[in-house]
Amino acid sequence: MGYFSQRIAYVAAFVCGLLHFTLGSAFDAAASIQLGEQMSAAASAEPFGLSASPISAGPLHDKWSALNRQLDDDRVQLALCDGDRDSCVSEAALQLLAIVDTGRAREGRARLGEVNRAINLAIRATSDLAEYGEMDVWNSPLATFAHRAGDCEDYAIAKFAALRQAGVPAEDLRIIIMHEIFHGEDHAVTAAKLDGHWLILDNRRMAMVEDASVRNYRPLFVMDETGLRKYVDQPLEARGSDRDVALSPAASSIVQPSLIAGSN
Repeated sequence: MGYFSQRIAYVAAFVCGLLHFTLGSAFDAAASIQLGEQMSAAASAEPFGLSASPISAGPLHDKWSALNRQLDDDRVQLALCDGDRDSCVSEAALQLLAIVDTGRAREGRARLGEVNRAINLAIRATSDLAEYGEMDVWNSPLATFAHRAGDCEDYAIAKFAALRQAGVPAEDLRIIIMHEIFHGEDHAVTAAKLDGHWLILDNRRMAMVEDASVRNYRPLFVMDETGLRKYVDQPLEARGSDRDVALSPAASSIVQPSLIAGSN
């Protein structure tokens, strides 16, 4: 990945790069395999109905482990501020808690949708290079809200943490890294399970869609509080329609995607 032309960035509408993979030409040229055909109509235990094997070492594992420690620190600060907001000295914590409050006041799909929309609007879409002068920066939610800017993994991490704080069980939340087939870029989203079905929360869209209705992406990795896993069976395309999906204001920014180099 690395730098992309403005034309590609515009067409991709802020597809965010996370990992650099050396993929053969057959990967992008292969005929579409529709994910929906591989998923049963019944509820799926995991996003996309795919099995995933644990990863216990490597750069991506280390990055996720370090981030989990930062998430623990954020939870402590959020709990303190939540209990005494008048004495809270962290503006970032108060801003995130305001979003958490709107989520707590709702249930089911409305809770997920409110958090997805609020975080999409609260964070300015930018690249790690533009914001920090370096590539491959994964921020905790409070760091992202302190900057009020981030790229796709920052949105995904913030939603993951905010939904957990709002009362969504840990077993119903995931962060997923997917490969966008047509432009060869990688993108991070949050997945939340509701009534046995997985909804995808994407910084590029205000509307949420089920995993079976996501198209043109290959799921690569999935992360949650238990660790990092790599999808074993990776279909070339997830099917569905975007006709009811609106781009968020975040997607309108023309930015250079970040690059996270090296992974197992």
